[in-house]
Amino acid sequence: MTAVLTVRDTPSGVRGVLLVVEHFWTWYRRNWPATVISSVAQPLLMLLAFGVGLGSLVRPSQATGNVAYLVYLAPGLLAMAAVQIAAGESSYPVLSGFKWSRIYHAMTASPLTAAQLVGGQLTWIGLRMLFSGAAYLAVIALFGGVRGVGAAGALLFATLCGLSVSAPIVAYAASVQTEGTSFSALFRFVILPMTLFAGTFFPVSQLPVWVRPLAWASPLWHGTELARGAALGTLQPLPAIGHTGYLLAMLAAGAAVAVWRFRVRLYV
Repeated sequence: MTAVLTVRDTPSGVRGVLLVVEHFWTWYRRNWPATVISSVAQPLLMLLAFGVGLGSLVRPSQATGNVAYLVYLAPGLLAMAAVQIAAGESSYPVLSGFKWSRIYHAMTASPLTAAQLVGGQLTWIGLRMLFSGAAYLAVIALFGGVRGVGAAGALLFATLCGLSVSAPIVAYAASVQTEGTSFSALFRFVILPMTLFAGTFFPVSQLPVWVRPLAWASPLWHGTELARGAALGTLQPLPAIGHTGYLLAMLAAGAAVAVWRFRVRLYV
């Protein structure tokens, strides 16, 4: 009897990406409780502290778009939470895939390509932000922080903002050879200042003039402007195109570098 050997076809680009996403979903549906605190509870606690607590002392004004501070703050916190999730999911988990669990090496032992790994990783991070953001919006609606269907657009813009932060960090994580101690500096000196000075809690116009360009360069400022404009119904076409283009450019550049770093680390 003659044995017949069959060779698996290389999965198409989209199918390969979905296979990577399936791996992360298989893990997540068994371990999702471990992510609730950082993904949903933390931004909600900040919303209660600043939006409900401090917000009761802040009167609607031109600075808040003439709406209650809670309504003003909610989309900003949504974008901020997306950035924090992106930073967390794009750092140590990616390094682990190369250094500790080595799942990327196992995946590339199959016909999957480095581009499909990066695409699947970023797609999964985007889905994580969508899941967490939807839960956040559902709870915040109970406090009166959601004004209408514009919140759905705010969720999409917040996710895009998170992805624009995620892609460069994934590329950086793919280059880290140590135990990841440099991520602490990234969180402390990049992510944290970004959340404080990118218009989440107050308009950037309230900052000193010399600080404003740093805020404008932040992807979180662009994401916050888009999310807040969508939620409040004040988003104008031309600024929306500019903010979206900036975030898409960051995402594309970061993804391209990430694919290159994955190839170098997995195949060279």
